Amino acid sequence: MSPGQIGFALLLLGLFLLIGKVIRVRTGWVQRLFLPSSIIGGALLLLLGPQVLGQLVPGMSEAGVFTAEILTTWGALPGLLISVVFATMFLGQELPSPKRAARLVGPQLSLGVALGSSQYVVGLLIAALILVPVFSASPMTGALIEIGFEGGHGTAAGMRPVMEDLGFGDGADLAVGLATVGIVGGIVIGIALINWGVRTGRTELLKGDVKTSLDEQKGLFRKDEHYPAATMTSRPASVEPLSLHMAFVAVAILIGWAILESLRWIEAQTYASVMLEDNTPLEIFAYVPLFPLALIGGVILQAIAEAFKVAHIIDHQMMLRIQGWALDFLIIAAIGTLSLTAIGANIGTFTLLAIAGIGVNVALFLWLAPRIIGRYWFERGIGDFGQSMGVTATGLILMRITDPEAKSPAFEAFGYKQLIFEPFFGGGMITALAIPIIFLTGVWPLFFAMLVIFLIAVGVGLLYYGPRAKAERAEATGSTSAATT
Repeated sequence: MSPGQIGFALLLLGLFLLIGKVIRVRTGWVQRLFLPSSIIGGALLLLLGPQVLGQLVPGMSEAGVFTAEILTTWGALPGLLISVVFATMFLGQELPSPKRAARLVGPQLSLGVALGSSQYVVGLLIAALILVPVFSASPMTGALIEIGFEGGHGTAAGMRPVMEDLGFGDGADLAVGLATVGIVGGIVIGIALINWGVRTGRTELLKGDVKTSLDEQKGLFRKDEHYPAATMTSRPASVEPLSLHMAFVAVAILIGWAILESLRWIEAQTYASVMLEDNTPLEIFAYVPLFPLALIGGVILQAIAEAFKVAHIIDHQMMLRIQGWALDFLIIAAIGTLSLTAIGANIGTFTLLAIAGIGVNVALFLWLAPRIIGRYWFERGIGDFGQSMGVTATGLILMRITDPEAKSPAFEAFGYKQLIFEPFFGGGMITALAIPIIFLTGVWPLFFAMLVIFLIAVGVGLLYYGPRAKAERAEATGSTSAATT
């Protein structure tokens, strides 16, 4: 494959991302679903590729209107770009004071961990009782709800090499499909829940039907709006600020790579020589992808920058722009190379996992969130629901609808929770280790581990934060009554 072919493949992604944006601006039902342009563009690539056009049109190339080299380039991109997405998560973010963070993060973390671990509990139980014995599916399907829903397209695509190494190539396609269901379902169900919450008085800030401006639906700013996309933290005569921040991302990924290689070396020198019953070496980190360690690398680099008092050079808004670029290209490439054949061959498994994932997320939001979060439980809980269905951006969209002026602590609490939550779930170490652990030990060890984590998260939430939540709401009600009299 020549460099020119790789470059042309990237140019096509940019073209179809722009076409997706035009469709978002011009099509009403797409706007109302808040579909990202990357998903629209990826769907177009899928239609024009080997899975649809290549199969339906006689005489058409098996690759559709594209070439095999272009499809190969797109297939490799998600595994590379996901490390960029995770490396930027905490770069430029100032760590909060422990006292305020502890007060806000506790119930939020209990809800987030309950949502993340429950997806493993439900998925693994369905795999053990139904998918494996009835559909002859791989036991590793039990991890796909969390990988696709909580992790999103990036994690699903980033786990593809690991799944393929372990003989579970269809798993990545199922996970990407579940991620698409999660994002669309997260927005549609989330807005329905918000309307229900407004009508039943469960939202404190939003009153009346949920309405969004036409510009918001199109994903555009008004001409008179000015959003701070980034801050210039270095003079371009020295180094372009974007180049400097890309260099920080590269260093964070390299730190993660060094950590991962060290763990693999330690593993190879110690227990990797132990052979399991089927002569499989006892290796775990050999199958762990780079991206969760890239996140750790970003945290380490941020801590170093704060220790040397140069953290102001790293602008978080610039990191968000880099992260957004990487995620857009990752999603459009992942959907464009999605195997509909794999989903069709496993449609029963796919449908059961999708229904179970949606069901457990809605149930926990409606049952657990109001019992462990005090004031603004709906505004704060809807963000975790959105994230558990799709990606962080889905949660932020739903929070912005319920709290457009950021009057509640929802955004702050959600951000603090991410600092503890992301290194483990939604693409963190637990997500990365789940597939290798199931491959080595089967369904039940991970199931019972996740069940314990789920019960602890729910128990701490109900027994410790529950009484505080009731007291906080009672105090707010008393203050409101006194003010009205």
